[in-house]
Amino acid sequence: MKKEDFITEDFLKQFKTGEELSSFLKSIQKRGVEKILEGELDAHLDYEKHQKSENPNSRNGYSSKTIKTSLGESKIKVPRDRKASFNPLMVPKRENIVDGIENVIISLYAKGMSNSDIEEQIREVYDFDVSTSTISRITDRISDDIVAWQNRPLEPVYLITWMDGIVFKVRENSKVINKTMYIAVGLRRDGKKEVLGLWLGKNESAAFWMSVLTDMKARGVEDLLITATDNLNGFTQTIRNVFPESTTQICVVHQIRNASRYVVWKDKKEFSKDMKEIYNAPTKSAAEAALNDFAQKWESKYSYAIKSWRDNWDELTVFYDFPVEIRKIIYTTNLIENLNGKIRKYTKNKLSFPTDNAVMKSTFLALREATKKWTMPIRNWGIILNQFLTIFDERVQL
Repeated sequence: MKKEDFITEDFLKQFKTGEELSSFLKSIQKRGVEKILEGELDAHLDYEKHQKSENPNSRNGYSSKTIKTSLGESKIKVPRDRKASFNPLMVPKRENIVDGIENVIISLYAKGMSNSDIEEQIREVYDFDVSTSTISRITDRISDDIVAWQNRPLEPVYLITWMDGIVFKVRENSKVINKTMYIAVGLRRDGKKEVLGLWLGKNESAAFWMSVLTDMKARGVEDLLITATDNLNGFTQTIRNVFPESTTQICVVHQIRNASRYVVWKDKKEFSKDMKEIYNAPTKSAAEAALNDFAQKWESKYSYAIKSWRDNWDELTVFYDFPVEIRKIIYTTNLIENLNGKIRKYTKNKLSFPTDNAVMKSTFLALREATKKWTMPIRNWGIILNQFLTIFDERVQL
């Protein structure tokens, strides 16, 4: 056993109960906070206690304040100055919750807990009360972070950009209506994924996507090499209006869902099996032959399904123009749909949102939780980058 371990165990033995240990830790924390406040006042006055100074402002005793921390409530002494100009960073005026608890509250909110649930959780775990209005005020502080994040500069080029929307119910003019949160995720030249922004609008439309793309361009994006989208009417042309050289791949999974939507139950298994021959074909010409076979068998019964494949054929088969490694990541919008699923998981407890700001705040915090592990390049990044450099050459190196 190490000496440090022995000291630690011996030290802990003096506390007979968990309450005694908690009380000791609370007293240590109280002394630490008070020392930090003393240091803050020294910096504010520009001289230490008992030093002589020409500063007309000086220390003026203490006031008492009850603070709430992860160890519970503590009464501390807060040093004052004669001009009352000292406002501590550790525990600002008119506030009594230290950063640790604020971070806990924001984390719980990000994971989908309501204000009343957070209030109850804090009471049970830390044994003090935090009102729902205080919780709301704490989480509202994230608004400045959202504005800064939404307006940050973006990379000049993204190799792949996935775009999709997620629908939320939001109260507006005394009614609860559906609104769409537009989300774009870009693959950077270092192989890492980045959420480019969140935009809240009415039902998903190509017209609103135009404003999203224009915003991205204003923030520094010069080129989107490949875009992966659903088959929203007019979306491909909208992208080309803003980024003329972009290549758009319509999500094949969306197409499968749309084509199968009105197929009767007894036909569904066979219909899906036959359709699989189209998108699993090894080449574009083989896929086209499979579509012709599929049409010959099903067009008389489900003509709309065949028409949807033919109407979107060029954008549905873009992935055949690329090597297998790139095909796998542009074939569907699964990446962004998985992200949307995680956002749904964190926001599912909120059946509707009272304001646009509330849904933006919840989505942003959920997004921050969901993307914490986005720290490494995507799989096979070295191979994929070389393929992009070969195919797109100078466009990659903007």
